[in-house]
Amino acid sequence: MAKHLLRLMTELSSRKWLSKLMGRFSHSGVSRYLIPTFIRVYQIPAHEAEKEIHEYRSLNEFFSRRLKIGMRSIDDTQSAMVSPVDATITAQGLIQAGTIVNVKGQDYTIAELLNHSPRIEHYINGYVFVLYLSPTDYHRIHSPVTGVQTESEHLKGKVYPVNDFAMTHIRSVLSRNERLITYIAHEFGEVAVVKVGAMNVSSIQYVSDEVKQWQIGDELAYFEFGSTVVLLTESGTFTPRGDLETGSRVKMGELLGVLHPNEKAN
Repeated sequence: MAKHLLRLMTELSSRKWLSKLMGRFSHSGVSRYLIPTFIRVYQIPAHEAEKEIHEYRSLNEFFSRRLKIGMRSIDDTQSAMVSPVDATITAQGLIQAGTIVNVKGQDYTIAELLNHSPRIEHYINGYVFVLYLSPTDYHRIHSPVTGVQTESEHLKGKVYPVNDFAMTHIRSVLSRNERLITYIAHEFGEVAVVKVGAMNVSSIQYVSDEVKQWQIGDELAYFEFGSTVVLLTESGTFTPRGDLETGSRVKMGELLGVLHPNEKAN
């Protein structure tokens, strides 16, 4: 019974109007008084923040904060692909004939995740990381590679939460929620950075609509409140770090693995 009630509450909370209401409050000046409580409840390392806590004008401004220079380092391994975010790895592995297998007990097709884009053929047997950002995490998203934007797509959708309960018990959350997808061409192919919105996330924003190319580690976008990034690599172009597994914590700029030419294509 409790599970069914929680599921119903989650379904109701996915309504856009409620998310927008929460978003308006988080942007208001009044919300800044919640910042100290927010820091305490979620044990946020506030010393990493670019500004002093009293300088943030709203809860949202604090949540989407930048960090002090030097708080994160970008791995300098040759041909590296790095984590675009501070996150927990919810799932990782080879994409199996277009299917991402066992994300909290559910399978996802890349066709649904990428909205049936013609580009899906490049990712049929690629590699995937599902990266969950909790409220504790730094919420700026950085480029995992050096490259140029080949396409960007904004998909309207639901705003289900992406916590453990929702990911386990609500069908296809990652493919039903709002998504902002950035395709970035690099030396050996392309990656898809899928930014998935969530409950109380009033928006997913690019840092700049004018910037179309990035060095590895450059700011790409940011979430307003917590969510998930799904990172896809083209088939045969990526070898993961051997010690990462589901449940591992990663920091922005940390090595995920190495990019290389698709040997099967030669």
